[in-house]
Amino acid sequence: MGAENMNLLFLVGALLVAVSVVISPLSSRLGVPILLVFLAVGILAGEDGPGGILFNDYSTAYLVSNLALAVILLDGGLRTKMSSFRLALWPSLSLATVGVAVTTGLTGLMAAWLFNLDLLAGLLIGAIVGSTDAAAVFSLLKGKPLNDRVGPTLEIESGSNDPMAVFLTVTLIAMIGSGGGFDTPSLLTSLLLQALVGMAAGIGGGYLMWRLVNHSILADGLYPILVLSGGLMLFALSNSLGGSGILSIYLYGLFLGNRGMRGKHSTLAVMDGLTWLAQIGMFLVLGLLLTPSSLLPVLLPGIGLALGMIFIARPLAVWLSLAPFRGFAARERWFISWVGLRGAVPIILAVFPMMAGLPNAALYFNLAFCVVLVSLLLQGTTVPLAMKLARVGLPPKPEPVSRAGVDIFPASEWEIFVYRLKEQKWCVGEPLKKLAMPEGTRIAALFRDKVLLHPSGSTVLAADDVLCVLGQEKDLPALSQLFSEAPLAEGMSGFFGDFMLDPKVRLDELAPLYGLSLTDDEQGLTLGELCLRELGKSPVEGDVFVWQGCEWVVAALEGDCPSSLGLRLHAAA
Repeated sequence: MGAENMNLLFLVGALLVAVSVVISPLSSRLGVPILLVFLAVGILAGEDGPGGILFNDYSTAYLVSNLALAVILLDGGLRTKMSSFRLALWPSLSLATVGVAVTTGLTGLMAAWLFNLDLLAGLLIGAIVGSTDAAAVFSLLKGKPLNDRVGPTLEIESGSNDPMAVFLTVTLIAMIGSGGGFDTPSLLTSLLLQALVGMAAGIGGGYLMWRLVNHSILADGLYPILVLSGGLMLFALSNSLGGSGILSIYLYGLFLGNRGMRGKHSTLAVMDGLTWLAQIGMFLVLGLLLTPSSLLPVLLPGIGLALGMIFIARPLAVWLSLAPFRGFAARERWFISWVGLRGAVPIILAVFPMMAGLPNAALYFNLAFCVVLVSLLLQGTTVPLAMKLARVGLPPKPEPVSRAGVDIFPASEWEIFVYRLKEQKWCVGEPLKKLAMPEGTRIAALFRDKVLLHPSGSTVLAADDVLCVLGQEKDLPALSQLFSEAPLAEGMSGFFGDFMLDPKVRLDELAPLYGLSLTDDEQGLTLGELCLRELGKSPVEGDVFVWQGCEWVVAALEGDCPSSLGLRLHAAA
């Protein structure tokens, strides 16, 4: 490549990225997923758009997309808490295996009928679009508080279902290429190998990197590079050994993110920026690869296929996959069905038939793009509405203005939380010694009118004071409740009810106060025991049950037991 072509490539690439970043605020204004904005920039810059850039290098698109997907999954793993696996692990794995297989089968049958294809070709289309996309799900759910049953299930499913889709796609391509041969034992062996090698490489690699990072003394900026390079090596090694590189790098990030690690805060900060760059780059390249005019011949049946998958295949797959798990309410199942977002992964998988030289390869690619566009436009734009209708969202929690890690020693979990006091906070006008702060936390600095003060126990707090509090993540809820206020959210006023009650209170003590009529078996129960009877053994914050014409809401938990219940005197219709 000559210097002039290189400069042109840098100029165009940087310009497209900059344009994507600058117009990204349009996402919230228009109510469309931000990934769709990046994809639109790529399409407009492409062959059929004003940019007129001719790009049809599927190998480069495949390389860029896999690299970007690895970065996105690593960041997703780093930010997923192991506590979320308590309720979501087995439902997620069921969705990632049974759910993908059912979606593939049903979508494949519809594709074969709509496009007059043989069954294997139809199933290949189903496999290509069969998995939800981690980039789309992580991006759309970020900043939207969901209950601890639904949110983690969607995130873990999207991070772990790609291996099944890749396995089905590669298997069907091999069967079509060989004339339809089907060797069940070797297929099952291959699937088991992918899962076992992927899991072993991810967990083992995560452990080795954790030890290496904590025994290395490096400049702060080098820790993120070390973690990322280790993840990419693991991704490649797992793939080369017949395992799932996608599963490996997700588990690698999950292991590191849940251990005390030197440079963890700087690693998370850098990975956040790299993940945005990966998403922008991936969807720009995929947008450039698409020629919208080529979609026209398959547009109407393609939209029909996408709608069939969204309204028939995905809901049936979710209900079958979650049938053994009775903790999911019907409204939660419907929401999980609706947030089966398709994104980059189907387009990446659609490149496989192109590279294998299969008949109808262009059809597979155009259909994958059509399904992704419909999914992002229809499902992606309606996620907030679906949250409201399904009642799976939670009110925003109070948060600090900012937070920063304090790497005092290796694997330090200490952070500085910064709060600005609003006038209505009860602690304004009170001396510091009266604050019931969590044990082990300290006010490290206090700024008033941009001047640093030296606080003591007798220092009286004032409105607009800026507090820098030293603590750990476990202290964050109590500190934020003390010094901050949750942002207002439409429709969330009174979410936890009109009154807050102690679950230890006996029902026969509540009955005369609220006009309740108890049965014989309810006489000796506490409110908490009633809650567990109605909701099962694993309630989550925000769970609701109707009893005696009122709604009872789980407001807080200690372990698996409610520690606070809200009472809505009039149940919602």
